[in-house]
Amino acid sequence: MSATDTLVLASGNAGKLKEFKQLLAPLMLDVRLQSEFGVHDVEETGLTFVENALLKAREASRVSGLPALADDSGLEVDALSGAPGIYSARFAGEPKSDARNNEKLLRALADCPEGQRTGRYWCVLVYLRHADDPVPIIVQRSWDGEILAHPRGENGFGYDPLFWLPEQAMSVAELAADTKNRLSHRGRALQGLVELLKVAHG
Repeated sequence: MSATDTLVLASGNAGKLKEFKQLLAPLMLDVRLQSEFGVHDVEETGLTFVENALLKAREASRVSGLPALADDSGLEVDALSGAPGIYSARFAGEPKSDARNNEKLLRALADCPEGQRTGRYWCVLVYLRHADDPVPIIVQRSWDGEILAHPRGENGFGYDPLFWLPEQAMSVAELAADTKNRLSHRGRALQGLVELLKVAHG
């Protein structure tokens, strides 16, 4: 890959762009938000993280004419049969609200005893060379933990204040940013993608 390679991130989230740029730095890519190319959010009609990530990447690549990267991620809670899953960002309905999503999760687990509140974050990354790429690169990673009864920490976003990491003895929202990038589902998925792209592009 050369320093002039541009990659469209199928997202409008500036915070996510910063995180992806940092983790994809070894590839010398010019990573840009889809909004720079007039790409609008696509309706996420898939029933899996993989399907939704593919929908987003394909639309970004189709409109921009460039390679695209999309992620779809969420929280899977065992006691809730995998919910909120692909609906994690909109668990409490529209408009999206981390606070209301967390409140709904706590209500749903109100009668669930400690020790049975296990769950995991999932991140699926999809990289397309072009909109009709028949062999997209797909990487998925999980991050296991437990759901707290009360939020802890001020960092992160989403369900991070409720996601407890026993091996760290803290919630995700209490982790330093560099530690989170190293341990998280998204950070490890991006690390895996970097390795695959290095092989694919020599």
